[in-house]
Formats: sequence, structure tokens, C-alpha cells
Amino acid sequence: MNILLSSAYLPPVQYFARMLQAQAIYIEQHDHYVKQTYRNRCSIVSANGAMPLTIPVEKPDSKCFMRDVRIAEHGNWRHLHWQSIVSAYGSSPFFEYYEYELRPFYHERKFTFLFDMNEALRELIFSWVNLDVNICYTNDYRTELPPDEVDLRECIHPKKDWNTDTDFQPEPYYQVFDAKLGFIPNQSIIDLVFNMGNESILVLQRCAGR
Repeated sequence: MNILLSSAYLPPVQYFARMLQAQAIYIEQHDHYVKQTYRNRCSIVSANGAMPLTIPVEKPDSKCFMRDVRIAEHGNWRHLHWQSIVSAYGSSPFFEYYEYELRPFYHERKFTFLFDMNEALRELIFSWVNLDVNICYTNDYRTELPPDEVDLRECIHPKKDWNTDTDFQPEPYYQVFDAKLGFIPNQSIIDLVFNMGNESILVLQRCAGR
């Protein structure tokens, strides 16, 4: 089975668990940009619960492909995202092991295009969790797929109930604020990695039913 996914900014556990179920993953780069999706948004767990972090983008026209969406520089968003991440995970068991690799994305490294930043972060996450899957990129936007491909481009979405995805089985793991908040499932992959370290791949495998 192959799956088709949209580009995503530090996407949720569900996104990576579904990758483990596929022989090949096609990441869409020719879809039209849509607001309020994981394309430029992630969700982390703060002391007050789930917190969305959104990358501002330059206003795209209605025909703008995801591949061409540019990151906006207003709002000091890099500083705000990094401070939120440090506040949420600074006391997590594995933050200090990964901090030095993630920090440059919010300081020294500046991407022009959202797609490029998303992909660079995805590659970093792959290296952290030792995820080895075949990644491909779409050459055009397809509406008709062969029987062996599953379209998840709009299924993994912050405004859709992940419970409707019967192929994703959330596996509880330690979270910094779980004594106060209880376990909050399907948050950004960094929530899993900062809390579980090299055991993250085992959690992903269980989430994928493996």
C-alpha cells in the first residue's frame, strides 16, 4: 500500500504512524494551499493543555500551489514558537538531547518556502526516531488514485476527529503535564520524541498496529 499525504509542520503522531503502514509515501506539493491545516500548524502540550503554533505565510492567491507558499516574517513567530517549545518541553526527559538540532530552525536557519521547512523538519524527525520509509513527491495533483494508494491528504487535519481513522490506534505515553492534564493524544511528533526519546519508534509502531 502507498499513501498520499499533505505537507505538514511538525505533524501529529498519527501522520508518522500512518507512514509505517505504507510501502511508499507520496507527499503532495501541487495542492492548493488551505488555511487552518497542519500545513503550517502544529499542536504541542503546554501546562494549560494543547497549544497550537502557526507559521504565518504571505497571503497566497487562490491558485497558489503548496510548493510555492512563502513564509511571512511578521509577528516574531520564530521566537514565539521556540519559547513555547522550551516552556512546554524544557523539563521533558529528552529535550536536552534534541534541542541543539531543532533550535537552528528558529534562529539561524531561515526558509523562504513553507514546504522546504516542513520537509527539513520531517527529515530531522526521521533521524531522531530512526524511521526508514520511502518518501516520494508528487509531480502533479491527482484526483483519481490506483487501488493500492490511500489518500490521506485531507484526512489528517486539526479540525477533523482523528478517532474516525480506524487505522490509527493512539498509544498513551508519558507527558510532562499528564499528572495535571491527563494524557492528550495525537499531538505534534515533538511531544512524543521529547518525552520518549529512542522509544518513540516503538510507540509509533503500536499506534500503527504493528
